[in-house]
Amino acid sequence: MHKKLLIFILFLGLLPVIAQEKEDPKVGLVLSGGGAKGLAHIGVLKVLEEAGVRVDYIGGTSMGAIVGALYSAGYSANQLDSIFKSTNFNILLQDELPRGAKTFYEKRDSERYALTLPFDNFDIGFPTALSRGQNIYNLMSKLTLHLENVQDFGDLPIPFFAVATNMETGKEVLLDRGHLPQAISASSAIPSLFSPVVVDGQLLVDGGVVNNYPVEEVRRRGADIIIGVDVQDTLMERDELRSVFDILTQISNFRTIADMRSKIKKTDIYIDPDIKPFSVMSFEKGNEIIDAGEAAARMKMEELKEIAAKQKVGAQEQKYIPPVESLFIRNVRIEGNTSYPRAYILGKLKITYPDTISYRDLNLGINNLSATRNFNRINYRLAPRKDGHVLVMQLEENPSKTLLRIALHYDNVYHSGVLLNITHKSLLVTNDVSSLDVVLGDDFRYNFNYYIDKGYYWSVGFRSRFNSFSKGVSFDFASENADIDGNGINQLEIDYEDFTNQFYVETLFQQVFSFGVGLEHKHLNITSETINTPNPDQPERGEFDNNSYYGGFGYLLYDSRDSKYFPTRGVYFDSDFHWHLLSSIDDFTPFSVAKGSLGYTFSPAPRVALNISSEAGFRIGNRQNNIFDFFLGGYGNDFINNFTSLYGYEFIGLSGDSFIKGLLELDYRFLQKNHLILSANFANVENELFEGGDWLAWPEYSGYAIGYGLDTFLGPVEVKYSISPERKKSQWYFSLGFWF
Repeated sequence: MHKKLLIFILFLGLLPVIAQEKEDPKVGLVLSGGGAKGLAHIGVLKVLEEAGVRVDYIGGTSMGAIVGALYSAGYSANQLDSIFKSTNFNILLQDELPRGAKTFYEKRDSERYALTLPFDNFDIGFPTALSRGQNIYNLMSKLTLHLENVQDFGDLPIPFFAVATNMETGKEVLLDRGHLPQAISASSAIPSLFSPVVVDGQLLVDGGVVNNYPVEEVRRRGADIIIGVDVQDTLMERDELRSVFDILTQISNFRTIADMRSKIKKTDIYIDPDIKPFSVMSFEKGNEIIDAGEAAARMKMEELKEIAAKQKVGAQEQKYIPPVESLFIRNVRIEGNTSYPRAYILGKLKITYPDTISYRDLNLGINNLSATRNFNRINYRLAPRKDGHVLVMQLEENPSKTLLRIALHYDNVYHSGVLLNITHKSLLVTNDVSSLDVVLGDDFRYNFNYYIDKGYYWSVGFRSRFNSFSKGVSFDFASENADIDGNGINQLEIDYEDFTNQFYVETLFQQVFSFGVGLEHKHLNITSETINTPNPDQPERGEFDNNSYYGGFGYLLYDSRDSKYFPTRGVYFDSDFHWHLLSSIDDFTPFSVAKGSLGYTFSPAPRVALNISSEAGFRIGNRQNNIFDFFLGGYGNDFINNFTSLYGYEFIGLSGDSFIKGLLELDYRFLQKNHLILSANFANVENELFEGGDWLAWPEYSGYAIGYGLDTFLGPVEVKYSISPERKKSQWYFSLGFWF
């Protein structure tokens, strides 16, 4: 009896407390995953702020974790709206790094090969996902920099947790401590789209695999009222299952949709935006998705206002968080690097410390390191210290050292070709790269390159190539180089073979400059079956050149363009100088060849790019033969030696020991990745052009072209029709795939 009385008295004493708690209820917000559909969460948050609801806990999965974490970090709904509307999701979701973040080797590789696969021990592998998610990590790291010293997510302005899945056990993992960007990346690592993330030794993927709507955990943490936003996929019809990703998503949805039947009952205010017209990848329709979330939340406005009225303490004001512009880096700490030395990593990062750097430069340095593909993931945090930060890097090295690369190409000069490449890293030293290209098709070619990559220090390398093609050219191409009788021939078929070996040293400046010098051996073998020569060793072929040349070379290259094939902005400068000092030719006299090009691209209007460029070249010294003259005509990229394209003329249609050329191109992108290109080029080509003032004269040769270009994963597909007023003839050019 006494015990019952005591319990009754205690109950009466607690009544005021219980009443007070009910009068000021704790609100928990559950944000589900759903890819692009998760942008609807932003619209819901706008309405919650308008209604005056104070959110006390947030639990999110996948896209819900991304939006929820940033809201917990202090961003307002309007700020989140601005952030996501200004985000390029095509870049964010891929490993597509800015071109400026790549070295010249990495630019060449990304604009040369269509497919890259692991090839260790001659066993073809496949990537764990389409993207490693580095760009998402970089963005989240920047947006949460003001909370770098927060390790317990319960200490955020709004307590937060995310859900992930242990890839090895299949169990749910709650992420409520640690590094916030890493937790966000793990929770949103959609299988097959993003690589798994290692957190505290656990291999984690998207939390939607096990719990896409963590309502129970939000309730357990103390929420009295649960507001839930469900942006999960509905099941697709048969005709909608068009890809592997669609099928995997459908299989995952079987369980999550079934789970929601019980989870809805545990939700006090259930918000289900009408997002059926959108897919998990409909980021380009972000505005419509955000509006759908706002519309669905407004239907619950009266209930939301009732909750706000019960809360004695109003919603915490979401303060404006200014973007980070600069940082003072006191030190750099690197963890996880076993194969790559600290000097190599710092050389890629290009960070000097202690010093103040812009956040843009920090991000560029991280991208530089990521572009090497030597690391599966680059986790980093900026640990606050007095008057600055310590950059702490946790690297996960890529165990794959051998790659198989493949590409296809067709053009009017080399015709069809299949490019097979084997690239091996760390063959002799930890930061070296060995690469062998073999081109099989109408014309056999190979390229071998070995270099020791020391980042922004001097690198050492060796290159070897064999290049060959057969092409009908003007008889003037070789009439001065061999004792031959043309017998009235205007056109002849030549077989051109170039075997070149180079040893060089090179250094980089600001990631867009490349300067190198080296020694070169070149052997040219140029013959034709069209004509005969009195040479008794080759009675059936006209021989124009079959000699070796030895000398030195130097080059300076600057490239800040955002794309090689369809640039919209940037500057390009390429200068090259060759000293031909020795030769197998009797009584050889040394000579030199210099050439250069300069181009500037800008966008005067949306979808429009204007490219203005010029090229020039000249020869210094003996004119013993014209094999090293400049030959203009045709269309193409990456031509060897002194071949240069010129609209309106056939390949090698013009020649001289000096030339000057101007080009004006207008590129209009009328659909995504579709380009209409108008071109006009002008040139003067003749011997000793720069000896007098002829190079300033009105251009003697001109050509105009209209073309269509399509940017594909195989490279550009281009069709061009050109005409030259001087020749009164038209010319078609066609190319498919990356040039090599």
